[in-house]
Amino acid sequence: MAGEAELTPTSYIQHHLQNLTANVGEGSFWTLHVDTFVTAVLMGLLMVFMFWLATRNATAGVPGKWQAFVEICLEFVDRQARDTYHGTSKLVTPIAITLFFWILLMNLLKMIPADFFAIPLGWAGIHYWKPVPTADVNATLGMSVSLFFLMLFFALRSKGLGGFTKEFLTAPFGKWMMPFNLILNIVEWLSKPISLAMRLFGNMFGGEIVFLLIWVLGGAGIAGIFAGAAFGFGWMIFHLLVIPLQAFIFMMLSIVYLSLSEDSH
Repeated sequence: MAGEAELTPTSYIQHHLQNLTANVGEGSFWTLHVDTFVTAVLMGLLMVFMFWLATRNATAGVPGKWQAFVEICLEFVDRQARDTYHGTSKLVTPIAITLFFWILLMNLLKMIPADFFAIPLGWAGIHYWKPVPTADVNATLGMSVSLFFLMLFFALRSKGLGGFTKEFLTAPFGKWMMPFNLILNIVEWLSKPISLAMRLFGNMFGGEIVFLLIWVLGGAGIAGIFAGAAFGFGWMIFHLLVIPLQAFIFMMLSIVYLSLSEDSH
């Protein structure tokens, strides 16, 4: 990271919270967060690779250690999905597995000190790289918006366009309160993905700031990595609980929302 020795604590934290961006097309108003996109894709590919390793030499008899671990994890998620979702779709368990393990891997990047990314990338001429995708609200909103469209799909598949429209306009207070029902249902449907995204983003972004504050206590640069690691050990132990918990909450609420979208009011 160029000129890191001259950075103040405030500018050091702001620097590490800055995304590497690129405009999508000349004159476009869209801005791509390159670091968030690349890291999220890499974590997704890593998840697929880890599952592939478990299935490559899978045995029906005595499983290997990695196969047994993956099977335990998958059975845990599958059990949560079956207990929470009351519909008939076979997509829910794959969705739950993807959400939980993908978010878990992205969250785990928080355990790696930010300078382990920033310093080598700075030597390569890349001076901004925010390593934790879930600390970027664009990533969490992207996942929750995808879930929103899945909720619409599940609702239309279960109730049909007519049934969904009728319930949207008449529930919960009947047809005579149609304008109020419409406003209430719009707020309810929109608040679910927004709150889902903000909960994950807020926890990961807040934790990222605290980690950076701890690194500042040790000082910026390579020497500060080791000094900050000593100060941050307790916070890292605490975050070992927060990281899987946030992935689990996102997954469980997603399943609940998909189940509710199929239920009648």
